[in-house]
Amino acid sequence: MRRTVVMLVVILGSLSVPGLAQATPSSSPVPTCAVADVPTAFTGYDQWQYTMVDTHFRLPADYAPPDLVSTAEAGLNGGHELRAFVIPHLKAMAEAAAAAGHPIAVQSAYRSYLTQVTTFQYWVKVDGYAYALKSSARPGHSEHQLGTTLDLRAKGGKAPWDYQDWAATPTGGWVAANAWRFGFAMSYPRGTEAQTCYMYEPWHYRYLGLDEAKAIHDQGVTPRAYLWAHWQASGAPVPAASTSGTSASTPSRTVTVQPGDTLWGLAQRYGTTVAALRQANGLQGDVIEVGMQLVVP
Repeated sequence: MRRTVVMLVVILGSLSVPGLAQATPSSSPVPTCAVADVPTAFTGYDQWQYTMVDTHFRLPADYAPPDLVSTAEAGLNGGHELRAFVIPHLKAMAEAAAAAGHPIAVQSAYRSYLTQVTTFQYWVKVDGYAYALKSSARPGHSEHQLGTTLDLRAKGGKAPWDYQDWAATPTGGWVAANAWRFGFAMSYPRGTEAQTCYMYEPWHYRYLGLDEAKAIHDQGVTPRAYLWAHWQASGAPVPAASTSGTSASTPSRTVTVQPGDTLWGLAQRYGTTVAALRQANGLQGDVIEVGMQLVVP
């Protein structure tokens, strides 16, 4: 977003970024959607297509792509950032959407770790901790930190989550039907919460590349299942806690706040620190609520 705009005359096929070979659905189920704090496997800035981020696997707090540029370079509203190589594809999609009579705008894009802290705590205050876990990401667990993910809305329209179903609107429907043609995949499709770990979000799209998005579309799988298949095929080690149904060697645990519990008391009980508890759970202060589930690193 601080680089020169790439001309749309570039043929879309030439914009594909080398990366993943096309995957087939994994023979092993994707990990369960446990709330944990396990480092994900692929955190190099050149491994963006491989990185699996969910309620279980997280990015490092200092993960911040160096090539972020403004979404204004895609001919859309500014104030948001994505990695530079995503911009030509977003521009192509935006121009196609406008030509079809469904102009789009960016609602949100890259989010730093610190922004995620604020965002998650906001939704905790609005909806409560348990609901926020399904509708928002704890710090380090958001695909937005990758710099390849964005939330979309109709140009001139209200926030997409203010609709009963944004995909049922003309603009949201066009994006849902066509985003894959430009390398984007809907991360959290309808009816897949048990597999994707988050609620249905028809506005949340991640750029994975032209070939990868087409494969996800053609195979009818979720991006998370697709990425899990690649993780397995790569031979990269998987922490025991991430295996579906496994919890014996979890490097972090989840506890439920009981009456009388304090953050300091929990830190003492489990041999950690208040600062570590705050970071793992996206807490800005020391206030916790009875029934809240906390990750203990």
